[in-house]
Amino acid sequence: MRRIPTHTVDDAPVASRPLLQKIAQSSPTGRPLNLHAQMAHSPAVLAAYASLRAVTAEHGTFDPKVSWALNLATAVMVGSDYMIGIASRFAHVNGWTDAEIAALRAGTTTGDAKIDALTRVVREAAANSGNVTDATWKAAQQAGWSDEHLTEAFAFLGLTMFTGYFLNYAQTDADT
Repeated sequence: MRRIPTHTVDDAPVASRPLLQKIAQSSPTGRPLNLHAQMAHSPAVLAAYASLRAVTAEHGTFDPKVSWALNLATAVMVGSDYMIGIASRFAHVNGWTDAEIAALRAGTTTGDAKIDALTRVVREAAANSGNVTDATWKAAQQAGWSDEHLTEAFAFLGLTMFTGYFLNYAQTDADT
C-alpha cells in the first residue's frame, strides 16, 4: 500500500506541475508513471530525480544497453520489484535477451565479460555502501573499462539507488 499520494499533473503541488507535465508528455501512456506521480508530492524529490536522469542522458558515454545493464544490476541489489521490472523491460528493448536479463538479475555471467566486470562493480558498491575491492575495480579495468567509465557507472548506481529506495520508501504501486 502506497504511503505517498499519487498525483496527476492537475492535482500535484504547483511547483511540481511543469516538470510532471514534461514527464507525462514524454511517457508512452501520456501520463506520468506512478513513480513520477508520487515523487511529484515533493518538488525537490521530483527535480532531483529528473536532474540526475537528464545529466546521465546528456553527459553519459554509455550506450543504452550498458546503461540498462547497470540499472538492472543495481535495482536487484536495492530490492525494488518495481525498478527491476522497469529495468528488465528497458534492458530487453535495448538488446538484452531474456537469458542475459536473467543473468544480470542473478549476478551471473551474461556471456559478455566486459559487461559482467562492470556490473560486478556496481553490485559490489550497492552491497557495501559504495565500497568496491581493488580486485573488482582492477578486473573491470582489465576488461576494458577506463577510470572515467568506472566513475560514470557511479552516476547510474546513484540514480538507480535513489529511484529504487524511493520506490521502496513510498511503497509505490506497480503501473497498470
